[in-house]
Amino acid sequence: MKKPLLLIIFFAALGMQARAQQRPQYSQYMLNNFLLNPAITGIEDYADVRVSHRRQWVGLEGAPVTSYVTAHTPLNKGASGNKYHRALAHHGIGASFFTDKTGPLRTSSVSFSYAYHLPLTTTLNVSAGASAGIIRNTVNSAELELTNPNDPLIGGGTINNNVFDLNLGLWLYSKNFSVGVSGAQLLEDVGSFQPAEGAEATFGLQRHYFVTGAYRFEPTDWLDVIPSVMLKLADPSPASIDASVRVLYDERFWVGASYRHEDALVGMVGVYVSPLLDISYSYDATSSSLNRVSAGTHEVVIGFKLLNNNRIICPQWVW
Repeated sequence: MKKPLLLIIFFAALGMQARAQQRPQYSQYMLNNFLLNPAITGIEDYADVRVSHRRQWVGLEGAPVTSYVTAHTPLNKGASGNKYHRALAHHGIGASFFTDKTGPLRTSSVSFSYAYHLPLTTTLNVSAGASAGIIRNTVNSAELELTNPNDPLIGGGTINNNVFDLNLGLWLYSKNFSVGVSGAQLLEDVGSFQPAEGAEATFGLQRHYFVTGAYRFEPTDWLDVIPSVMLKLADPSPASIDASVRVLYDERFWVGASYRHEDALVGMVGVYVSPLLDISYSYDATSSSLNRVSAGTHEVVIGFKLLNNNRIICPQWVW
């Protein structure tokens, strides 16, 4: 593809940021709600580490490519009993890193999180969490073809902008259901700053809000059916809804499907390989007009359960 077309995609992406979500898209968010809500931090009995790579709209040059690494662990949780024991009041800490590249625009973020988990009853728990970090936006002007020889981007190398980020969340959960609400990029542009060597640039941030919910049905001893939904709000953008369902067999193997409003139909499959490892894959079939030039979206998530002394295979609390 010629650079002028890449330029069109770039400015289209910036335009989308002005009216739509700026956070990366994740088809398998239900496997790692920590991405959306810091109240998840330290929810399990082990250190949860996840690595993911997502290629969106394959076949379209300059389309988004996203990767992330997340890790979080409980503190002072104490020994656990059986799978459905009452969760002990405890703390959690975590960290995350992601990078998202669309044409010449790259967005990277690093953040650290904390949460406190409190049992309300023998079956119901609540947690509150916060995460803070830095979002860095970079434009590589070498990837742009500019017709004006006096354009300030020519010879400018890269344009950088750094912004402090703050996210807050609440999570209500029990053996068979979870409900969460969170806010991201709550500081908007308050903490924006440029490095001394960087060019002045402004990348406006929108506040994002996520509401998630899931329920686990157990029609048989070997089968679990887990519908979930996510509502995304980023004013002034219209609300966006993801609805999905997963079917889990023997708490080891699962298949699922999801619908993202006016965007894609998603097929998913995964396996909890061992007390250490789980792997999942999803494919998005684009339902918007982009399906004329896109071969869909691929996403892979690999999870590691470290310090897993109880040898848990299937996560206990996150549905």
